[in-house]
Amino acid sequence: MGRNLKNALIAFVAPLPSILFYTYFLLKNQHNLSPIWSWCYHHPLFLANILFFFNINVLFWLISLIQSSHWMIDVYWTVIPVLLAHFFQTHPISQYNLWRSRVVVVLTWVWAIRLTHNYFRREKWQWGAREDWRFTDLARQYGKHWWWVSFFAVYLIQQVFLIGVCLPIYIVHSVNKPLNIWDIVAIIVCISGIVIAHFADTQLYTFVTKNEKLKEQGNPLVPNLDEGLWYYSRHPNYFGEQLWWWGLLIFAWNLGCSWAFVGPLVNTMCLAYVTILVERKMLKFEYRAEAYRMYQKRTSVWVPCFKSSINEVPKVKAS
Repeated sequence: MGRNLKNALIAFVAPLPSILFYTYFLLKNQHNLSPIWSWCYHHPLFLANILFFFNINVLFWLISLIQSSHWMIDVYWTVIPVLLAHFFQTHPISQYNLWRSRVVVVLTWVWAIRLTHNYFRREKWQWGAREDWRFTDLARQYGKHWWWVSFFAVYLIQQVFLIGVCLPIYIVHSVNKPLNIWDIVAIIVCISGIVIAHFADTQLYTFVTKNEKLKEQGNPLVPNLDEGLWYYSRHPNYFGEQLWWWGLLIFAWNLGCSWAFVGPLVNTMCLAYVTILVERKMLKFEYRAEAYRMYQKRTSVWVPCFKSSINEVPKVKAS
């Protein structure tokens, strides 16, 4: 069996424990519940965390130790919010405005499809071809201790991030109030985030693909992407992603649960750190270091804004 097919099968089978457990729970008679089913019935958010801990943190971690790669968490970053949306929507004690729920679930699907497509496009449609370069760097940093550190640095931290940013989805399915103008605002912000991230990622993919072809032909590489949305922001894809999560927060805020801001805030702080790591990595490439420093000086980090044009940086021969 080829590696690609094997990893695809692993990815599809891996979440089945939680799916089967939850399906069995829904099929149970809600009368005369045993203590464990009663607890599952009355604590949907805690149940989601328990399932996440054992199925994602523990099982995915064990799989990663066997495969010596943490590739699967990247794939499921785009899938877990969809699973959580349907979990909160179908839980027996959920209560919600039907149209708000439908809108949020559909938007979550659109966001997930876009991000999943971008992931596989970037990975040349391979399952588990490589893990995130940040995990590889951490593995070198922690050496022989990485096998256990990875449980916390790769998986447990993902639970904090993903459950946190999905709190608005939980709130949407916990409060039943009529739609109002703020729901429209939330929809506009969410869609704007998805659209901006899509075009930014597509422009980045096109740029990387062209440079790969130039390198194969032995031609000079273009040192930096400074066109399209990337002319106005150094990380427009990150900006779009943050718009999406903060747009979801507006749904929660509108329902009187502004405390849910902690999720997107933590995620934004994490992405700020990732931005620093990415820019440090860009500066390590000799052929683009000077161009990228100039790019940093004249271009906004996240929020797109206008700037005065300067002469185009000349192409540099790849080393």
